[in-house]
Amino acid sequence: MKIAFFVGSADISGGTYVVFQHALHAIQEGHDVTLVLQYPYVASQRKWHPALDVLRIVQIWDLGEEHFDLAIATWWRTATELHKINADQYAYFVQSIESRFYPDAERPLQSLVDSTYDLGLPVVTEATWIQQHLQERHGNDARLVRNGIRKDLYRLDGPAHAPRGRDLRVLVEGPFGVFFKNVGRSLKLARTSRADQTWLLTSSQLRWYPGVDRLFSRVPIDQVPAIYRSCDVIVKLSYVEGMFGPPLEMFHCGGTAIVYNVTGHDEYIRNGENALVLQRDDEAGVVNALNLLKDSPDELQRLKHNAIATAEAWPDWDTSSTQFEAVLRQMHTMPAVDRTELRERNE
Repeated sequence: MKIAFFVGSADISGGTYVVFQHALHAIQEGHDVTLVLQYPYVASQRKWHPALDVLRIVQIWDLGEEHFDLAIATWWRTATELHKINADQYAYFVQSIESRFYPDAERPLQSLVDSTYDLGLPVVTEATWIQQHLQERHGNDARLVRNGIRKDLYRLDGPAHAPRGRDLRVLVEGPFGVFFKNVGRSLKLARTSRADQTWLLTSSQLRWYPGVDRLFSRVPIDQVPAIYRSCDVIVKLSYVEGMFGPPLEMFHCGGTAIVYNVTGHDEYIRNGENALVLQRDDEAGVVNALNLLKDSPDELQRLKHNAIATAEAWPDWDTSSTQFEAVLRQMHTMPAVDRTELRERNE
């Protein structure tokens, strides 16, 4: 098939990373794959993922009437413009319920985002809770394909920036300027605890941040595991996720996690077994959890041991993307979504 993955931009993000992995596998399976961008592509984005050296990249305004067998929206804004791509069939890869990305003060925008789940598109998603939400709220029978992981990268052995030892080293990960990622608050809580060091990994362009012992900004994916292997626990206090990857990546690198009870955490996180889960905004609980891991090395090691067992049982990207590619083939054979009707629904 000739497939168009329609994304917002090619810049660093967890959702784009997932799209790249599935797109690369589709190429390996013999499909003709194009990455169609809504926003301008700049050369500096090329460094973070090897897919950008392989994928054909076209801006939506340069695409013209080029024909595809299948065009796939990958976030809500691309769904609103999916009809601009000339294709025999259209589909939607839903990686979260993205209306939750916006505060309640923006209810009209939330409603607009939710309306994209009613466009009549075949849907594939990555988490059980999203599948259930789409069925219950929108009557959409979404296919489920859980994300895989690069087991060649995220593994126990390999380089590290510093050896783990008796000190508790905490990693906070995420971008700034996105309220539901809660990165600034996570850093404050880590520094409030008795943890010995706090490291920061961010896709934001930063050279310094107060109170952070080590800062890693806009790091290529092949350099990320060395950061994970240097830290004991990742503190990831997002308010909204689909099926978030960093704690799972940390599991593969021998660490554990502290998270809120965010949507999607229960795909692989078990409170008190492989990580610690707190209620949203239980900031005292986060500090207490970090202090517990500082004061109880045996408990830290138990969580790490169980996290490794979780990682060993999790599928790699070849397994996940093989399932995803099979779903795309099924979608292509389903009754076609009419382009004119799709445009009218969006308008």
